[in-house]
Amino acid sequence: MNRPPLAVLAFSGGMDSTTLAAHYQWLGYDLLLLSFDYGQRHARELEAARTIAAHYRAEHHVVDLTAVGALMPGSALTDRTVDVPEGHYAAASMRATVVPNRNAIMANVAAGIASARGALVVALGIHAGDHAVYPDCRPAFLDALQTSVTAALDGFPTPTVEAPFLHMTKTDIARQGAGLGVPFVRTWSCYQGGALHCGRCGTCVERREAFNDAGLTDPTRYEPAHEGTV
Repeated sequence: MNRPPLAVLAFSGGMDSTTLAAHYQWLGYDLLLLSFDYGQRHARELEAARTIAAHYRAEHHVVDLTAVGALMPGSALTDRTVDVPEGHYAAASMRATVVPNRNAIMANVAAGIASARGALVVALGIHAGDHAVYPDCRPAFLDALQTSVTAALDGFPTPTVEAPFLHMTKTDIARQGAGLGVPFVRTWSCYQGGALHCGRCGTCVERREAFNDAGLTDPTRYEPAHEGTV
């Protein structure tokens, strides 16, 4: 009996990557979910990733990139001397959350693993809302990444690099995830990593807006001062 094709996903345990996992499982793929510990401020997203991987009965690994992250100061996500910016994701202050070349590093690790495992696809959860802030979330990056992966794996199994949400908004992803039965309540977005989502950082604001604009009930537990606000 033939096994289903394999898709290797960069998997953070957030809304986007969880909807991505549901999408490829719906398409009939087996899932290999790769989460990355790059020295981020907290482990909440990695905990969420493990829980969601178990939900989908997917193979899951945490790749240790802490030594790499330690050599890249200056980002609010990896450097505790930099405050996490609050407010809307479109604000210029969100540049403080950039970890240089992060998606490229993760995607290339995923591509090497995918080639060794004979996977057909490497999938990223990047979307249109990321384009303004993150250079390695833009269409030009995705095109260049496929060219690089194809050249690097010449003569070896070469996965297709896909980002099915590339031109979708966060609201679109919330709608698609709801249609696929994504357990959004188990996902984690907040940059602060407290007991509850803070409701103030850019990714919390974006998350609340996505559910609200999609006409969906937001299952997220926010800190009391921000519960129910958009």
